[in-house]
Amino acid sequence: MVDSEQVKQLKDIFARFDMNSDGSLTHLELAALLRSIGLKPQGDQIHSLLATMDSNGNGSIEFQELLNVILPDLNQEILINHDQLMEVFRSFDKDGSGYITAAELAGQMGQPLSYKELTEMMREADANGDGVISFNEFTAILGKSASDIFTHHAT
Repeated sequence: MVDSEQVKQLKDIFARFDMNSDGSLTHLELAALLRSIGLKPQGDQIHSLLATMDSNGNGSIEFQELLNVILPDLNQEILINHDQLMEVFRSFDKDGSGYITAAELAGQMGQPLSYKELTEMMREADANGDGVISFNEFTAILGKSASDIFTHHAT
């Protein structure tokens, strides 16, 4: 299932490129939105994409039409990411408790960590301060790291 936060973010992006706030994107607005997320479609590709997405045939793209095209990809990406993250989480969670302890974290780092390094890593990842890292805390810290990487590479 798609996270409602992702739909909200997509709606915010859509609204940003809906220059005249009429609830739809022209082919120029659609092209600007696609370029903003790193895609560089040519003119004929934009027209083809517009024709494919424009299910009601009015010559522009409403949010629901954009969502109908993007939603399957979001669903697939979330499922793949969740499964992959769970696999990585389980590789850290040696005793299968559903939590990563400081000892399990230290044992999986590949190189010895100082007490200070380990303490800092645990403090950063352990959002609720219970002394262990839950799956949600694990995914949050990895998501933050991934977003930092993408932000730095985008500039």
